Amino acid sequence: MKNLIYICIAATSLLFMSCEDFLDTSNLTKKDTSNYPQTLTDAQQMITGIYSNLNYAVASPASSSYFVSELVSDDRFGGGGENDKMVQALDLMLNYGSSMLQDFWNTRYKGIFRANMAIETLDNCSGFESDDQKNQIKGEAYFMRAFFYSEMATLFGQVPLVVATDPVNLPKATPEELYAQIATDLKTAIEMMPSKPYTSVEAGHATKWAAEALMARVYLFYTGFYTKDALPLVGGGSVSKDQVVAWLEDCIENSGHTLVGDYRNLWSYTNKYTVEDYDYTKGKGLKWVEDDGAVNPETMFSVKFSNFPSWSTTIGYANQNALYFGIRGGQDLAKTFPFGQGWGMGPVNPTLWNDWKAAEPTDIRRSASIIDIPQELPNYTKGGWADFVQETDYWQKKFSPVSAKNTEGGYASSYSVLMYNTPENFQLDNTMDQVIIRLADVYLMHSELTQTNTYMNKVRERAGLTDKPYSLANIQNERRWELAFEGTRWNDIRRWGLAADLLDKQIGVACYYKATADVTKSFGGGYKARYNATKGFFPIPEAQIALSQGVLVQNDGWGTTGAEYTGWK
Repeated sequence: MKNLIYICIAATSLLFMSCEDFLDTSNLTKKDTSNYPQTLTDAQQMITGIYSNLNYAVASPASSSYFVSELVSDDRFGGGGENDKMVQALDLMLNYGSSMLQDFWNTRYKGIFRANMAIETLDNCSGFESDDQKNQIKGEAYFMRAFFYSEMATLFGQVPLVVATDPVNLPKATPEELYAQIATDLKTAIEMMPSKPYTSVEAGHATKWAAEALMARVYLFYTGFYTKDALPLVGGGSVSKDQVVAWLEDCIENSGHTLVGDYRNLWSYTNKYTVEDYDYTKGKGLKWVEDDGAVNPETMFSVKFSNFPSWSTTIGYANQNALYFGIRGGQDLAKTFPFGQGWGMGPVNPTLWNDWKAAEPTDIRRSASIIDIPQELPNYTKGGWADFVQETDYWQKKFSPVSAKNTEGGYASSYSVLMYNTPENFQLDNTMDQVIIRLADVYLMHSELTQTNTYMNKVRERAGLTDKPYSLANIQNERRWELAFEGTRWNDIRRWGLAADLLDKQIGVACYYKATADVTKSFGGGYKARYNATKGFFPIPEAQIALSQGVLVQNDGWGTTGAEYTGWK
């Protein structure tokens, strides 16, 4: 029996959909592997189909790698309502349901299938305008396969390594096999894609520079978590630290990416329809770098969204992470302005606010990243829909829905309604990019790998802070402050060997349950016990194990009654 990762792929593998409203594709229903791909247009459609996988994952965000990484880290709680048991389970490293991460597993293997098909067939295409164009497109396919597998490897640990379109029922690959493939694909992408400024590539597409940055992220996790000194390559050889540093320096010097001058301009609450009505930003001369669709010079790779998503395509063409991570609804927008309503998942752990304030009291990034609700939203009513679990006095700003005042004196649920005429629907009108890698991360990775402070202090300088000497503790703090809520914290504390102890400190932290004072609790033996049992890897969906007829085996720490979550109360 074939593994479920192949079910439904054959019928859809050539029916690629665009992830941008301006990237239209022709009807491919009469095309098959005998006549497709053959042309430049075919090649471009294949790549568009791979990128659309990013949006399909966002359509079911609660099972995605980014979402899980945010909830399970020490800086956020599960939250949501009483019935949102899966998100609370993720925060506690417990299981809810037989296949709680099934959607992400299926989606990413479909993306891997599409990348495999492109890698196998792009050389059949003719009509490329230049060798650079052909190499760019092929390099993107290798990058995307590496990106998909890097997410799977950090979320599940060991997964089947499928690098061809022929369906087979494979066991879990070893970490060495997985990371050798990831590193080899990234090395191929780096060497294949042209060394041209990022502005020469269509917005939302991967570049050589994004591949160099992702290589560093993969290197740091693999060598740190598995205590290795290099990344393996397929067929032998390895990627050394010196190579990774050289690639980062190439990226810094030649990519054309720059830091945005003011940290606050990275985030959508500084958009032109909101900025002067929000007390925090009013009169400060701030301007969102993405106003009117402008390209953010700091963003190296991100998920792009359509300004006109609909229920008839996929809701993943709107930023569902923003919806899920928005303040839980049930009250007027006037009470939460400029932040719109959402499902209330991922409340900020007060410890983050307090640690940050104690370490860097003048750091502008703290208030740029976190809403201090009692101070900023004094009319806010606790308990959203009267069922809010693990609510705190702090909320993240970076990827929250952002509302705007309309000309009638009321409120639009999103700035995009005014900026792009997006139909007003708080579930569909969040269109800000979901940033995956930006240049500040590259600067901090360079400092960590070289144990130097030059680029770390460039990041600090933007935040209005004085220089600090390099130390592991200093770089750990800088990454926590600079990249808060961007999906990096979880794998950082795992590779540094800090996860078990930091997670355990979440027990007994003040929160609210249905608007009344509460504290976070210990479930399943506690955070440290769950981390030590699982090493931070989540369960393979039971449906996959069943369909594999025993070829796949469940990850350690899962499948027992003690690993099940039944509810907050």
